[in-house]
Amino acid sequence: MLQHAVGALLGASELDTVFVVLSADDDTFRRLDWDDCGNRVAPLYCGGATRRDSVLNGLIAAAAEVDPDDWVLVHDAARPCLALKDLRRLIEAVLPDEAGGILAVRAADTLKRGDEQERIVATEPREGLWHAQTPQMFRHGVLLGALRAGAQVTDEAAAVEALGIRPRLVEGSHCNLKVTYAADLELAALILSAARLGREIAK
Repeated sequence: MLQHAVGALLGASELDTVFVVLSADDDTFRRLDWDDCGNRVAPLYCGGATRRDSVLNGLIAAAAEVDPDDWVLVHDAARPCLALKDLRRLIEAVLPDEAGGILAVRAADTLKRGDEQERIVATEPREGLWHAQTPQMFRHGVLLGALRAGAQVTDEAAAVEALGIRPRLVEGSHCNLKVTYAADLELAALILSAARLGREIAK
């Protein structure tokens, strides 16, 4: 999954370097074949206990190579099916917008709020609700400051929102799923196989 996620980012020539944030004791990355990536992939052995900690540590570790005004994109390794067209749509939409932005999909299902006993307590209107995805794209300096201030956030956009900034929502794809359960892994394999077949037919 990591190689697919990194490969999806490398498909965009606009991105100079893909920093891969790993735990300090990771020994898997070195065993993978990254020869086709040239010098565009850089491992950072500074992962933290939470997503916020890992991203913050990565931003700090990369600061010597990144200016505060440079754009950075944060992507989940657990999202291996990112399509280049969606990545490019995000970049093109966010570049002229100083607030940054994220890929997301509109909520299509009826949303229920439950209690501790797993009983429905309310049906929530889905109008205006989106499922956040990655990549999430912000200026390095803005995101660094936002994450330093937001210890409890679950994604980068939430940290930036806490500063009073309103990031852009950019329409993504349901194929850009996050692999969380075993069934997700099977679905991701099908999506990647279909994408590979499409590329071969296009040749």
